[in-house]
Amino acid sequence: MTHPMLLSLFDESERRPLSVSELTAQVRSHVENRFAAVWIEGEISNFKAHTSGHWYFTIKDEAAQLRATCFRGINRAIRFRPSDGLQIRARGRLTVYERRGEYELAVEALDPVGAGAFRVAFEQMRARLAAEGLFDEELKRPVPLLPRRVGIVTSASGAALHDVLRTLARRTRTVNVLVAHTRVQGEEAGAEIAKAIDLLNAHHARALEETSADDRLDVIIVARGGGSIEDLWAFNDAEVARAIRRSQVPVISAVGHETDYTLADFAADVRAATPTAAAELVAAREADLVAHVENLNLDLFQHMRFRLMEDRARLHEATMSPGFDDARARLHHSMGRTIEASHKLETNVARHAERARRRALSIACRLTPAPIAKRRARGAVQLATLRSSLDALAAASVEDARARLRVAVASLGALSPLAVLARGFAIAQDEAGRSLRSSHDTEAGARLRVQLNDGALRCRVEEVERV
Repeated sequence: MTHPMLLSLFDESERRPLSVSELTAQVRSHVENRFAAVWIEGEISNFKAHTSGHWYFTIKDEAAQLRATCFRGINRAIRFRPSDGLQIRARGRLTVYERRGEYELAVEALDPVGAGAFRVAFEQMRARLAAEGLFDEELKRPVPLLPRRVGIVTSASGAALHDVLRTLARRTRTVNVLVAHTRVQGEEAGAEIAKAIDLLNAHHARALEETSADDRLDVIIVARGGGSIEDLWAFNDAEVARAIRRSQVPVISAVGHETDYTLADFAADVRAATPTAAAELVAAREADLVAHVENLNLDLFQHMRFRLMEDRARLHEATMSPGFDDARARLHHSMGRTIEASHKLETNVARHAERARRRALSIACRLTPAPIAKRRARGAVQLATLRSSLDALAAASVEDARARLRVAVASLGALSPLAVLARGFAIAQDEAGRSLRSSHDTEAGARLRVQLNDGALRCRVEEVERV
């Protein structure tokens, strides 16, 4: 039997050499088909985040290393940022970078080893936002003493909203609620929560502009019930933390149970262990104030009762004392003086009324019709005399003004350019309407307008004769 190696010596297709590109393409096809999905575990080194958004790094162990690439569309879904020295487990497909003839791993999933991906991502994001100053204590604002309107960012169908509403209904009578519905878990939940917070702040800003006190928000509660770290992950979104921090209204974070912490808790002005605790925090001061007012009312009632009993005893004691009889005698004396003063007052009023009546009669006698008619006739004569004098003076003034006007019109007529034109003169003007005063003001070929007494001529200068 003939050996295949010997046969290949006489096969023309086998003797044809491959180009480097062809060989590399065949190796790539074979490698990608054979290692379409593999898991690799090792340590990251030489990590580089390119400006394009892609990640380039090396996965190594004690004896070997493998180049790896994680493209931008993939690494957006990875919940932590790789770093040198981090032990990871990567899933991807093996491929060949033909330009260099090197094989590498195209990463499709990445998880840290020894710690959960969520925990690593949480710590990295927390450190980054803390460096931005989002968690500074001096930025924290207190919850208002007696909030009247509360905004709630949560799912309208979730248990957290029912817990908050039930607690507020039990603990307070004055708080109104405005709910901004949003998803509280899932890929897009973080962006929706941040948008809901901004929406409540926009509502608050419009209420301030319109001076509508009933629509203003005093505090916002960001709430969700308990769950796993994956369920609560939307509240670890950087967009949520920034939306909480830029909120103009104080924010209470009430996410999960007492042992659950999210980045929203660190960014919020106040953290509540549960949604119910957040509602109690909003209503607690009102309940305390109501209890304090009730205690004050009770103390005031008791004090008034004791004071009334003391005053009643003192009054009874006073009525039994000799001084009470003396007061009665003084009262009778004062009543007598009052009656006497009243009588004197009535007498004085009657006397003054009689005096006024007499003066009125005297004035009426002086105002008889005869003297009044005489004074009226004398005034009519004077008025007629004055009116005649005024008419004569006005006629003289008008005639004098007419004479001055005739003189002024004659003077103006003598000085008018139209009068000059009527004597045979003309006025020459250039195209801009300026009057020509000298032969130097124009030149041959210029267009002129010559104003005559009864019209104007449009002319062209043929020649300029200067003296």
